[in-house]
Amino acid sequence: MQKVYAALMVSFDEDGNIDEKGTREIIRHDIDVEGVDGLYVGGSTGENFMLGLEENKKIFEIAWDEVDQQVDLIAQVGGPNLKEAKELAKFVTELGYKTISAVTPFYYNFTFDEIKHYYDEIVKDVDAKLLIYSISALTGVSLSLDNFAKLFSNPKIIGVKYTNADFYLLERLRERFPDKLILSGFDEMLLPALIEGVDGCIGSTYNVNARMVKEEIAAYNNGDIAKAQELEHKKNDIITALLNNGIYPSIKLVLQKMGVHAGYNREPMAKYTDKVIEGADEIYAKYFNK
Repeated sequence: MQKVYAALMVSFDEDGNIDEKGTREIIRHDIDVEGVDGLYVGGSTGENFMLGLEENKKIFEIAWDEVDQQVDLIAQVGGPNLKEAKELAKFVTELGYKTISAVTPFYYNFTFDEIKHYYDEIVKDVDAKLLIYSISALTGVSLSLDNFAKLFSNPKIIGVKYTNADFYLLERLRERFPDKLILSGFDEMLLPALIEGVDGCIGSTYNVNARMVKEEIAAYNNGDIAKAQELEHKKNDIITALLNNGIYPSIKLVLQKMGVHAGYNREPMAKYTDKVIEGADEIYAKYFNK
């Protein structure tokens, strides 16, 4: 069965400080209510690229302590600063994380040889397996099939969080690397990713909608494609509404309506406006208050 991972959100107070109690509530909601199989900690959904090194460590500690090995944990440690990525990789593996992930280094238009060196260095001194976090739309880094082959030559690199709308490349990856772990990273493209043989999915909206996602996966695996398509349409209606209202504030505000102290976003993300709050209330009433 394909596993469903929520890209963990982090609760912040109005001053932008980590709200530990709220973050723990999000974790408990994801596990106890949404029924996720795992959490992807430290990704962009967790606003990690706006956090300092010690703040990221704190979030990894909170997640490790709260989860207490009830579900899978993947720690995203990557960023343009290789020294910090290596320090975070060492930190999380000493906590007990068995799987880490790292976004492709961005902004400086690194060569592929530099990217490969980055990944090899991150895993070199830690006892963990690594998932490449490929999200070309945000990093500007596109990896080819041959690039993946060279990265996968490192036995510690076990797969990819594939956040890419290129389904031809996805099909080629699955065909060429049947033993590598491929997790779909686009919530709105789950069904076509399932058809191409992904091993699971990681998504921001799974903080509030993992139950429907698991139902969709079950329908697909049972051969009920009509039901899977119906659920894909419903899920994407929700995603469209969240996107149109502002994805991160809307998910947090929906969580608030569910009784979870999801807090605020970190600046420079904007404070919640009355319009955004009203829109999130409407989304909750239409899709979740049943």
